[in-house]
Amino acid sequence: MQGTARNDPPAMTPGALRARLGARSIVLVGMPGSGKTSIGRRLAQHLGLEFIDADQEIETAAGMSIADIFSQHGEPYFRAGEARVIARLLDKGPQVIATGGGAFVNPDTRALVRARALSVWLKAEVDLLLRRVKRKNDRPLLRVADPEAVLKRLLAERETVYAEADITITSLDVPHDAVVEALLKALTKNFSGEDARATTPIGVRP
Repeated sequence: MQGTARNDPPAMTPGALRARLGARSIVLVGMPGSGKTSIGRRLAQHLGLEFIDADQEIETAAGMSIADIFSQHGEPYFRAGEARVIARLLDKGPQVIATGGGAFVNPDTRALVRARALSVWLKAEVDLLLRRVKRKNDRPLLRVADPEAVLKRLLAERETVYAEADITITSLDVPHDAVVEALLKALTKNFSGEDARATTPIGVRP
């Protein structure tokens, strides 16, 4: 069984973490199914910050679903709107923002996140991602006959970009609160000047 190192210091209090954030937001990045929305909601609640789902903001701005944006206008149109929405959200920190799987791939968005936020990659294996995305049918890039092959290709293309995030957390099939706990400890390490880019393991369910 994996677990966080016994010598890890306890996580800072929510107030201390908010103070260290200042005006910066926490931006969650990663593949579809990695848990960005679920983890983001719990993290925001713990820290007393607003949670924002960037995909929902994009749909509101466009007046249509992401699936309809893809089908009617194409992916380049969607990506341009996604970049504009995330840039606007980053001006409103501090908050916790969950982004779509391809958002962090945009170099301009990545630069803005680096300047105005702390980025967290929720890293998950393909088998877990596949189990999770099969529960929903709202991801246009995965509405194909072989979603596993698409997930593997996208992960291979994006993994080195995701690895540029300030913090990496392993997202396993465990209670979301366990992932949030690992993330809080990683934030504490980051604010203490330690390298939190290396994967922070969390305990697997017995």
